[in-house]
Amino acid sequence: MKIVYYVLALLAGIALSVEGAIYGELGNFVGKLESSFYNFFAGTIIIGLIVLFFGKGSLGYTFRAPKWTLLGGLLGSIYLTILIISIPLVGVGLAMISVIIGQMIASMVIEHYGWLGSPKRPINRDKLTASALMLVALFLIF
Repeated sequence: MKIVYYVLALLAGIALSVEGAIYGELGNFVGKLESSFYNFFAGTIIIGLIVLFFGKGSLGYTFRAPKWTLLGGLLGSIYLTILIISIPLVGVGLAMISVIIGQMIASMVIEHYGWLGSPKRPINRDKLTASALMLVALFLIF
């Protein structure tokens, strides 16, 4: 059953690359920040409708959550805006492999120390080797 989640994560990665390419091109027409704004505006409307009809949680409790958990929106905005700016300059492949390497390294550190509510999973030789190979891939693609 876990394979379904791996496939969904793979599809999410594909969607991120396609999204980055689309919004990078939109940024050439409407402006970089405007492209990012459009993404979040359209997403807000779509997710708002989904929450309205299918939501099971309570947005009223948002500000009762620990304040650091609200940083996701800020980080997502920064992430997408950086992609919109960088993809036209370096290309989708280089931008996305850089994102993946950054995610791998940050994820390993977060899990190693158990930060942000994550279960502790120590960094090991296999993880370091995988990260090193990804860095080699980055240089080969560049």
